[in-house]
Amino acid sequence: MTTDFLDTSFLKTDEITLSLNHAAPANPERGWVPAYHFDICDPAGEKMGACDLRLGYNDRLYYGGHIGYRVEEPYRGHHYAEKACRLLFQLAKKHDMPYLIVTCNPENAASRRTCERLGGELLEIAELPEDSDMRVQSGETRKCVFRFAID
Repeated sequence: MTTDFLDTSFLKTDEITLSLNHAAPANPERGWVPAYHFDICDPAGEKMGACDLRLGYNDRLYYGGHIGYRVEEPYRGHHYAEKACRLLFQLAKKHDMPYLIVTCNPENAASRRTCERLGGELLEIAELPEDSDMRVQSGETRKCVFRFAID
């Protein structure tokens, strides 16, 4: 698996473009792996949301996931998160990542449907560790953990 940042100009469809906002290096002290951060844009360049892809594998990513996404309220209902994830799967494949973990809150029905439409395997609804940043900072207690094979 390569963790060097690659060209991302291919991350687009007729409906969306993933515009690289920044690439963040690893921060081993915090348990963070290298990550791409993108804006999800329409063909005119209007920002509709954001997504990221984290490279590598560690225990923190089981709960936090390799992919994060957010679609702004006016743009919801068009499956832009799903479309962005499909593009990120292509980038993960270029990094020789055999699988990805994507997590969401159990009560977030839209995000769960996104993971299901993408063909993810629900591994479990996991209880977050007591020292998890998501628990400590946001009060979250559980995550749906989906696994995606990258072909």
